[in-house]
Amino acid sequence: MCLVVYTDVIWLLNFLVDSMLLWLTSIALKRSVRVWRMILGGFIGSCLIIMSFTSSLAYYAGNPFMKLTFSIFMVYSVFGFKRWRYFFSNLLTFYFVTFLMGGILIGVHYFIQFDFGMQANVLQAKVRGFGDPISWMFIVIGFPLAWYFSKQRINGIEMTKIQYDQLVNVEVRINDSVLLLKGLVDSGNQLYDPISKSPVMFISTKAVQDNIPSEIMMAASDPEKVFDNTIELSTNWSDRIRFIPAKTVGKQQLLIAYKPDSIRIYNDHGSWQVNKALISFTSETLSSDDLFNCIVHPKMMTSIQNQTAS
Repeated sequence: MCLVVYTDVIWLLNFLVDSMLLWLTSIALKRSVRVWRMILGGFIGSCLIIMSFTSSLAYYAGNPFMKLTFSIFMVYSVFGFKRWRYFFSNLLTFYFVTFLMGGILIGVHYFIQFDFGMQANVLQAKVRGFGDPISWMFIVIGFPLAWYFSKQRINGIEMTKIQYDQLVNVEVRINDSVLLLKGLVDSGNQLYDPISKSPVMFISTKAVQDNIPSEIMMAASDPEKVFDNTIELSTNWSDRIRFIPAKTVGKQQLLIAYKPDSIRIYNDHGSWQVNKALISFTSETLSSDDLFNCIVHPKMMTSIQNQTAS
């Protein structure tokens, strides 16, 4: 059987793959890179394929040292050199992304390919032009999907890490209830009581529904029922109420907040009492993956008093 290899098609595919790997590397590293640099890096990497089809250079193209050399030039052309630590971080991340993408493609391939006998027959019967059409179509279609999946997961991991670094344990005591919560310190929460200047913390009722009265749950779902006296709160709760003006989506509204007996925050550095703060209950789910169930005002993190060692 005569086998014709279309070098230009193989080169183009490798050029695109190398360029996308470098692009994904820049995303993982959060580095802004010019498009022409990624194209240049992809072109350098694709030259290794040209070498593999040159009889005098084919042996060197398969040498690990030569592959490492090309990788170094690819990374250098895209990210440049500032210092050794910076450069090695770029190089190692490039290899991590490369192995990640390769692992995804191999894993998916063997997950859906269950008949190895049929695979061998197809490979022998279908080799025309530039290799197994099934394998090539799998790479052409699968690589962009794997790239997109990896990009989304890298962004997801980064967001989870950012959130995890800002998570604290919170203990709220109000009346006879003790609420043990996982809080997210959110700099976007800038809500204060305009009179006392107390910061406001938001608590999801789904996390504390067994520890607060049913009328508080109803008030969190529909605050208007408190204003028109449809819901009547007990004295020990109504005496704690504060009405906080808040602006949401271009309209002004009043939020119901309560003054707790105490709030204590715990993190890796220790614990401290927050003596000046309000809490507001919301029926909304604050975290879709249940990482946290309350939003901590950043001002509460600066009220460190009676701090103890963690």
